[in-house]
Amino acid sequence: MEAGGERFPKQRQVLILFLLLGVALAGWESRRYFVMEETESGSFVANLAKDLGLGVEELAAREARVVSEDNEPWLQLDLQTGELILSEKLDREEMCGPTDPCVMHFQVLLKKPLRVFRGELLVRDINDHSPEFPEREMTLKILETSPPGTVFPLKTAQDWDVGKNNIQNYNISHNSYFHVSTRNWGDGRKYPELVLDKELDREEQAELRLTLTALDGGSPPRSGTAQVRILVLDVNDNAPEFAQTHYQVQVPENSPVGTLVVKVSARDLDTGTNGEISYSLFYSSQEISTTFELSSISGEVRLIKKLDFETISSYELYIDASDGGGLSGKCSVSIEVMDVNDNSPELTISSLTSPIPENSPETEVALFRIRDRDSGDNGRMTCSIQNDLPFLLKPSAENFYTLVTNGALDRESKAQYNITITVTDMGTPRLKTEHNITVLVSDVNDNAPAFTQTSYTLSVRENNSPALHIGSVRATDRDAGTNAQVTYSLLPPLDAHVPLASLVSINPDNGHLFALRSLDYEALRAFEFRVGAADRGSPALSSQALVRVLVVDDNDNAPFVLYPLQNASAPCTELVPRAAEAGYLVTKVVAVDGDSGQNAWLSYQLLKATEPGLFGVWAHNGEVRTARLLSERDAAKHRLVVLVKDNGEPPLSASVTLHVLLVDGFSQPYLPAPEAEAADAAPAAPLTVYLVVALASVSSLFVLSVLVFVAVRLCRRGGVASVSRCSVPEGPFPGHLVDVSGTGTLSQSYQYEERTLSGTSDCSLFLERKMARELFLEASLSS
Repeated sequence: MEAGGERFPKQRQVLILFLLLGVALAGWESRRYFVMEETESGSFVANLAKDLGLGVEELAAREARVVSEDNEPWLQLDLQTGELILSEKLDREEMCGPTDPCVMHFQVLLKKPLRVFRGELLVRDINDHSPEFPEREMTLKILETSPPGTVFPLKTAQDWDVGKNNIQNYNISHNSYFHVSTRNWGDGRKYPELVLDKELDREEQAELRLTLTALDGGSPPRSGTAQVRILVLDVNDNAPEFAQTHYQVQVPENSPVGTLVVKVSARDLDTGTNGEISYSLFYSSQEISTTFELSSISGEVRLIKKLDFETISSYELYIDASDGGGLSGKCSVSIEVMDVNDNSPELTISSLTSPIPENSPETEVALFRIRDRDSGDNGRMTCSIQNDLPFLLKPSAENFYTLVTNGALDRESKAQYNITITVTDMGTPRLKTEHNITVLVSDVNDNAPAFTQTSYTLSVRENNSPALHIGSVRATDRDAGTNAQVTYSLLPPLDAHVPLASLVSINPDNGHLFALRSLDYEALRAFEFRVGAADRGSPALSSQALVRVLVVDDNDNAPFVLYPLQNASAPCTELVPRAAEAGYLVTKVVAVDGDSGQNAWLSYQLLKATEPGLFGVWAHNGEVRTARLLSERDAAKHRLVVLVKDNGEPPLSASVTLHVLLVDGFSQPYLPAPEAEAADAAPAAPLTVYLVVALASVSSLFVLSVLVFVAVRLCRRGGVASVSRCSVPEGPFPGHLVDVSGTGTLSQSYQYEERTLSGTSDCSLFLERKMARELFLEASLSS
């Protein structure tokens, strides 16, 4: 088998989206290959890898494939060897009929990048058909007066083979009257003529039977025979004559069966049976005999089968007119089939890629070919898709198109596209073909998880149980599959002093937050941390959100009494002059609560008293005052128990014990009003001077001994002296009284009590009382 190459340059114009685009065919060299018909399936045709100048590996990598013009699977490409082989046994007569040469056009498609290699496979004929006559016997009527050399046409045999394997010669059995002459038609076909060698004599021999043999040019040659019956007639001196020796007609291919194609007419000047004309086809192929019908009487040629321009575009009919006397005339009819737009465009998908990744511009989605079997404008086509799709059609060689993405796709916006490819011809009326393809868009990890909130505020009550669920964070990812699977984690704290790992944990799958240990509002009122959300894509994308946890106060701290301090070595004794009036300020209980809010709102009440009704406690500030005037009958020593209670639920409380000593002539009987304080300052001074002078008026003779005696007594009774003094609380305070917020101040309740205590009159009263009490006790000890 031999391969020869020749170029077939051509150019075709296609319309895309109603715009005329000129597409130049690819510059491949078209090659022609040869194969004999009836060659077995799997036979070698050519080494395409060698002809294309490509390696076998490159052919496989570029997905090489063979596409025939008629979509018939006659050829296939072996990607392992690069060889073009037959996929089935070829029958030239079935493929091409009488057409010679029999050429099958095919293309080799190469992708990445797209290339089209055009080729032709020439199927060579073998002599596998014998000549066949349309009739086993034909009858000729010849006048006995016919001169030698008269020619009588004979019916032609038919051979499906072509070229030299077709009929090459005719001969007739040996006789003394006739021989056969083989003639050629204009198209190269041969037909026989019977030639008279000597005059006939009806009276000597009225009938002859001869054998006509048709021989083809095959090796070895094949033959077919038919019997020729010759009837010798009396004289008939006028042969039929056609009005035209050649008829030309045009018939639309969509003409219905029964349509009159042409009517031929001949006349004979003879009379009687010698003037009766009968019409017949003296050369009739199988295709003609199955398509047209000739009336032997009227000469009308009608259709008995629908025409197809795309199969056969023209026919040649040879009609014989014979009279009753055996004379005949002949004419030819040329029938041209006119094309109509009766074939819709065809679309063949060669490759389809689905799904395609998003964010991939200029991605090839499909490769397809369009074809219209009509000709002229009926065969010109436009190809288009919907305008609202992010795809583009690109023309290629040999009516191939590539469907590519027009920019990057976004799966989150649209994950599936239904594309309708419409191919319309330019005929009248226009025919179109629509082909639907579905393209899926695969996900790419191009979206980071997004939290529902940029920051979260959670509340948890102190003294919670460990592993308590305190709240959740949630992030969503618009991607799909593993790209949308979100994992949560705690990010390193910005403040290294916050022990985040021991405070909270997070479920990596659902974002649930848990408190790892019991929280203490007084130690930690709030803390912040960052939470990260990462997907499982490659590479992974992440985002973060801020979480603020507020610890809600629980009433877990009882009030703490700052004054008077209860853990002193001796109880605190308050001195009250018996001349004090009702409402006299005895002392003030100062307490704080480590809680906050209403849990730190303190109230005071007198729980126990030696003499009920003598003293009272103000509920909101803890001031202990006399409830009535004192009398000589009141006991000198009183014990008061004051209850301090917060406003929590349930409320917590603390109690403090006060010792009150009633004395005579000690201090002002009542607490002066602020506006009268300046006016009463002068009378208060003489009392103080009087006490000092009273101490100094001790006998000057014994002043030294008295001083020594007093010093000794003071040293000996240091404990007694401490009994008469109230201990002032000194720092540091208990840890739960210190504000954990870091502002350096006491709690709100303590500030409130301190402000109440720091009034001008209260401070003056306490200072004066303290001085008076100590002077009084020293004087008593000295005496």
